[in-house]
Amino acid sequence: MKHFLKYTAVLVILAVTVVSCKKEFTERESLDSTTIDNYYNTAEEVRGLTSTLYGLPWAGYENRAMDAIAEVMSGNEYAGGNDDPPFSNFSVASTSVRLADAWKAFYKIGGWTSTYMNGLELKKSKGGDASFLEPAIAECHFFKGTVYFYIARIWGDAPIVNDPGGTILSGNFNIPRYYKKDVLRFALEELKKAEAGLPEADVPGRVTKYSAKGMMAKLYLYRKDYDSAKAKALEVMNSAKYDLITDYKGMFTSSTFNNNKESLFSTQHQLTQNPWGSANQLQPDRGPSNLQTAEANMWELYIPSMDIQSAFESGDLRKSGTIMQHGWSYPSWKPKGSNPAYNAFMANGYKYDTLQPVGDGGQKNSTHANIVKYVVGPGSGFGSEGVIGMNTGINTMMLRYSDILLIYAEATLGTAASTSDATALAAFNKVRARAGLLNKTVLTLDDILKERRVEFAFEGDYWYDITRQGFAKAKQIIEAQNRGTYTYPNYVTFQESYMQLPIPAGEVLQDPELGKPPVAYYQ
Repeated sequence: MKHFLKYTAVLVILAVTVVSCKKEFTERESLDSTTIDNYYNTAEEVRGLTSTLYGLPWAGYENRAMDAIAEVMSGNEYAGGNDDPPFSNFSVASTSVRLADAWKAFYKIGGWTSTYMNGLELKKSKGGDASFLEPAIAECHFFKGTVYFYIARIWGDAPIVNDPGGTILSGNFNIPRYYKKDVLRFALEELKKAEAGLPEADVPGRVTKYSAKGMMAKLYLYRKDYDSAKAKALEVMNSAKYDLITDYKGMFTSSTFNNNKESLFSTQHQLTQNPWGSANQLQPDRGPSNLQTAEANMWELYIPSMDIQSAFESGDLRKSGTIMQHGWSYPSWKPKGSNPAYNAFMANGYKYDTLQPVGDGGQKNSTHANIVKYVVGPGSGFGSEGVIGMNTGINTMMLRYSDILLIYAEATLGTAASTSDATALAAFNKVRARAGLLNKTVLTLDDILKERRVEFAFEGDYWYDITRQGFAKAKQIIEAQNRGTYTYPNYVTFQESYMQLPIPAGEVLQDPELGKPPVAYYQ
């Protein structure tokens, strides 16, 4: 933790100063009194500061760690290579690069928000304009609360670093793990502050009061505080500010849908290679190798598991917006290569075909399927939007309105065996209606969990849905999954120790307190 706190402090200094294209911003060494006096005098300067929280710092989690933790481990994805199979067979070591990347990303965001808030509060105390300083501080609370919610769900007992600068100055780097319940409480308190200070509405892409309410609803559901989850979800529903969009597949295959009316919170991306990590880099890890072109990289590191392919009901329109299987097509995508047979096969648009010979346009991997979500195509020269190698400009949706609807339904069910509540059914069936499926007249927990799985497949959510059910239910779900390949089915035995992941070994080495039993954060 010691080396990471220093790493965070340096990044915070850089992030705080890089809020303008002016040279003097990038050359400042610290957020000192002179900086506070001379800058953050306009809403544009302050919003430039907080805009740094929306994209780049999420890259460490979003790029591969999200897939490994939330999708491979949950049984939604199959992965080869060396780094990801341990997440499928639950042999994840504390030396895992994916764990370290996620840890660094979340504590980096936590550190940035703390320093930003300290600076903005200081500016306000010096007579700065509260009309734009206070909403910016609330934005920071939203991001801090959100990342600590992730930390609690992944690691359980974990450190809380509320003031990294103060910790560094104190010289005491022996930070303990705190109880999971305290980490969740801390996250919730941050989100409450965000709710209180964020505006009712903002420009597309910026979080609002309802983004905070929605994330609180999700956290309350995780804690099984059903009344609070239901109340917060209903506040979002009654706001009339959000709705489902008609084109489910379009949300995940085109940046024209960025910041749509269904998105409560999305990480923001731009089509660029510089700085690295500013663009969305999910496409190359998910896209089929036969869609690679001179513009677009595709190496299908993550592919749909056999189990998720069988999870969709017959006629579910979401399947084609989630999974590529034999017969799937995208007519406007027209990839080309050096092979005449391939070019002839793709002349009328991209076709996913497991019978055509590989190399001549055929596609056949270990599970005979590929992921659709966040694959925007082969590049502007081949019929899709622009792509630069690994990089695309599509945002990643972290909280959607469909989640709010399903949270409301589940919170209404609570601990009951079933519910026929009219409002809960209306919310649940609204999600199913977009998928082209028949209404349900009674809801059970299994109905809701199944709906959540297919609605949010490959969006980094299902592992948390599984583990929040408790060990017995998680064991039942995971041990029923085929986690193997098309040719070789595989089933695993699930143990309670798998419910939380180990803290990265490098952090424990720097801070031995992390290897000790957790303590209380709140006295």
